Amino acid sequence: MSAIDSKRVALLARAGTAREQLRFALHEAGAEIVLEDDPAAIDLQTLQDVSPQAVLVALEPAIEDALVRLEPLLHDASVRVIFDEADLAARREGWEAQRWARHLSAKLHGHSDVLPPGREEDTLPALEPGRPRQPAQEHVDAMLDVHVDEAHELALDLPSDDYSFSLPASRGNTTLVDADQWLRQASAGDEPAPAGQEVINAASSADEVAGSTHPETPAAAVAAPGKWELSLEPLEPVSTSTARCSGAVIAFAGIGGPDAVRKLLAALPLDFVRPVLIHLQLDGGRYDNLVKQLARVTEMPVQLAEHGKPAEPAHVYVLPNDVGLDISNGAVSFREGGELREDLLQLPPADSAVLLLSGSDKGLVGTAASLAGQGALVMGQSQEGCYDPGAALALAAHGASLAAPAVIAQRLAGHWSR
Repeated sequence: MSAIDSKRVALLARAGTAREQLRFALHEAGAEIVLEDDPAAIDLQTLQDVSPQAVLVALEPAIEDALVRLEPLLHDASVRVIFDEADLAARREGWEAQRWARHLSAKLHGHSDVLPPGREEDTLPALEPGRPRQPAQEHVDAMLDVHVDEAHELALDLPSDDYSFSLPASRGNTTLVDADQWLRQASAGDEPAPAGQEVINAASSADEVAGSTHPETPAAAVAAPGKWELSLEPLEPVSTSTARCSGAVIAFAGIGGPDAVRKLLAALPLDFVRPVLIHLQLDGGRYDNLVKQLARVTEMPVQLAEHGKPAEPAHVYVLPNDVGLDISNGAVSFREGGELREDLLQLPPADSAVLLLSGSDKGLVGTAASLAGQGALVMGQSQEGCYDPGAALALAAHGASLAAPAVIAQRLAGHWSR
């Protein structure tokens, strides 16, 4: 959000979880918090002195009397006032908190765009009364006469036989030759060309047939006409690569993590040499939606990890809670169930990386530190722009480096390019 679009907002809420959640939502919305305090601890003049463009109030019974004192500014038509229930704000986590932050941004800036960044516009066409237009109606006013007249003139110059061609006029011979019959005779080698007729040899130089508007007979067709065949190509590219690599990159995240994961994937190169596994705790387990969102920020294929499928290089896999890792000779596949922390210890350290992004489970710190001691690349998300850096800070206490998601991606790409 640019400084020009930033709104000056006063946050009125009692100290606690609700105020922290609302502060996070305002930062996500690009707001400038000019005052943050308990409404019972400030007076009207203090609130007016900061000249807020908007006021966000966390409602609860304990502040009702204080709001009465602040009514002159809250009733000011030039100030946008937004109320939220304090108990609801305190309970919001993960996607719900991110969703409410987008709605808050829409209210502050006066628009209706509440979809997450990087989304596609999946809007339906507006319905109109009456029957839909018929295909013929779409071309009622089309000017086709010019094209019809042009086609009529050109039709006289087109050959009447798809299997025939005429020799160049410069050779003085305009006799039509059946090309299909000529090929059969040439391949048999026992019948000469018809008397008085000359067939263009595929080996003739370009100078000999200059000015001809007909293609030469391919030499390969004369030598082995049976080799020229038609074949169907698949509509979608089929991967023929069976190469497996050793190790993988696995990134953990929780509350505030989706944005960090998007930034990480967007900065990774398309030809990244390791599979990237994403383990993100989601309320409701809508991992299919997460796959669609991540696919919008990276050109690497993004898939939901499935039992029995291998993890391929330069692919992104979202790990549901019921999928574990099966590691054989360093190569990673997916299996049903399993304990992910135990699976991590089976990764080949020199060929693997573990990332703890915003909201990661602190219980993973010990496992990640153990892998780092064996030579794995282990990093955490830095505090700047990180909603929940608890696990990353605990990892830093073990000597791991912290960085922004985009910088982590650069470190990953450089680590395996050596």
